[in-house]
Amino acid sequence: MSGRWPLHWRILFGLVVGTAAGITANVAAGGAPWLSSIIDHATEPFGRLFLRLIFMVVLPLVFSALVLGVAGLGDIGRLGRIGAKTFAYTILASGLSVALGLTLVNGLRPGAGLPAETRAALTGYAIRGPAVTSADAPVGLQAVVAIVPENPVRAAVNGDMLAVMFFSLMLGLGLALAPRETVAPLIAVLEALYAVVMQVIDLAMRLAPYGVACLLFTLTARLGAGILRQLASYVAVVLLGLAIHQFGTYALVVRFLGGMSPRLFFRRIRAVMITAFSTSSSNVTLPLALTVTERNLGVPREIANFVLTLGSTANQNGTALFEGVTVLFLAQFYGVDLSLQSQLVVVLMSILAGVGTAGVPGGSLPLIVPVLVTVGVPAEGIGIIFGVDRLLDMCRTVLNVSGDIAAAVVVARSEGALTVPLLVPEAE
Repeated sequence: MSGRWPLHWRILFGLVVGTAAGITANVAAGGAPWLSSIIDHATEPFGRLFLRLIFMVVLPLVFSALVLGVAGLGDIGRLGRIGAKTFAYTILASGLSVALGLTLVNGLRPGAGLPAETRAALTGYAIRGPAVTSADAPVGLQAVVAIVPENPVRAAVNGDMLAVMFFSLMLGLGLALAPRETVAPLIAVLEALYAVVMQVIDLAMRLAPYGVACLLFTLTARLGAGILRQLASYVAVVLLGLAIHQFGTYALVVRFLGGMSPRLFFRRIRAVMITAFSTSSSNVTLPLALTVTERNLGVPREIANFVLTLGSTANQNGTALFEGVTVLFLAQFYGVDLSLQSQLVVVLMSILAGVGTAGVPGGSLPLIVPVLVTVGVPAEGIGIIFGVDRLLDMCRTVLNVSGDIAAAVVVARSEGALTVPLLVPEAE
């Protein structure tokens, strides 16, 4: 696996090699002592080591990313209605995307169908966190009270990630509303922390091709080829959800809230969609998105600049949908029955994680971990999807960027600021 290859190709190569070797070993020597020894003393420990390198920075990543993401709303004080509308759209669109994903997973159940003995084998493979169940979880206003931590440090130590995320959200709002010159030193510290954490993740990801190979070898050598059907079903459900939200939800939003033909909207942002797909980065796509939104869709520059710049970090509908689907898929995969209240927690945390996700390739994977831990799904299950994430990352980035542009159109129309009539598709 040459370092000259792009990382995603090396990860895919690791996926293929690890899966093929594991299936071959399972067929040829399933249950043999020597194979169990290789798994127990080599491939599984190395796979766990790779995942733990990522797990160890999840807390500082969640804290710094979410605080900085919300602090970026500081322009609300200057832009007033535009900022409020953008924030409301972000929360609503992200909530709808997660709800769509959970509906598809509950209906199609891509992670279900493993034999009982396979599920029993999986029980010892990963570590569970403190589950949120209907029996012990607070309800009503008590559930709201439970989210607010008395001591955020204690909440972090106890692994109460929802409380940590709420504290981060409130701290970010405080930074957004405070005078910029006063809080600039704290923002600089948080930006430095975020940069350091991303560097640590980057170092860990250099081991990803080998970690993925070991993780998939361990799974397939122990369990056989049966898990591949679930993995393919998972990919299909994620892509289905992204397609419905892209060409269904956004089409309705653009038509009825933006007053624009969906056909023309998607035609005029084709270059942005292609760039987002090829780069898997909202940040890299941002300059082109700004130009296209202003020139092709008639959105004023000041609105486009604000909405798209904020959206490249905060309005991550595709990421929120992906995270919700992933959590429920892994819950089904490991046989964890999530109550309605647990699924509502998944919706809330996926929305918050979308606000704090970096607009770079693979930026959402580490933020799935706290959601898994909070609802009691084995966090190490995230290793199962590493090998297929590149394709899903490319597709959800298209949804993220398209959602940002749709938000700009909606906000501009609500302000009476669209500069050209675009209701009827033009002939091209």
